[in-house]
Amino acid sequence: MTSSAPRTIVYIDGFNLYYGALKGTPNRWLNIYRMSQLALKGHSILKVKYFTALVKPRPEDPSQHIRQQVYLRALRTVPQVEIYLGTFLVSYPKMVVHPVTSPPSFVTVVKTEEKGSDVNIATHLLMDAYEDQFDVAVLVTNDSDLLMPVQVVRQRLGKRVGILNPQIRNPKAKPSWALRRNADFFHSLHKGVLAASQFPPVMTDAKGTFHKPSSW
Repeated sequence: MTSSAPRTIVYIDGFNLYYGALKGTPNRWLNIYRMSQLALKGHSILKVKYFTALVKPRPEDPSQHIRQQVYLRALRTVPQVEIYLGTFLVSYPKMVVHPVTSPPSFVTVVKTEEKGSDVNIATHLLMDAYEDQFDVAVLVTNDSDLLMPVQVVRQRLGKRVGILNPQIRNPKAKPSWALRRNADFFHSLHKGVLAASQFPPVMTDAKGTFHKPSSW
């Protein structure tokens, strides 16, 4: 990497990345800094900002929150990674059963929502651009709600913005054309990059030794 490599900050929508590229795969023990280096060769990756929310245990997966905490612990061993937390909400609305009968039947479902990451990403993106913290910002997301901050950063603050689209698990998933049209570059993440960016199964931090979750 030469001194002319653009200063780059990567902004990752953690839920978008997980459900788009990682869930149900062997690549969940992901070093997002290494992933950024491999996916963005020629860039000087200054920081990787990871936006997520602390999940809550669910009956069908009571240890999910424990696995997440272990993963966040692994991320915290990487000096270039910063973690920002939003809010994880769980509700139990009643929904109409399909096909609809007369009278309709209802069932209670578990609905989970992550709140705050898109606003947090937009805030950090705008703040960092205004403070001249980067030459290039790269967003790992397919969320078109981030269109306006992308436009502002490019058109008013004169920074380059790229998109790494994480929607690769579902071949029918469509990329956000709004983001694609308004970014300086738009690439999809590759499974090979994810596979090559895994943490070692045994890691050490200031608290001691810990392991990759066995169910991963």
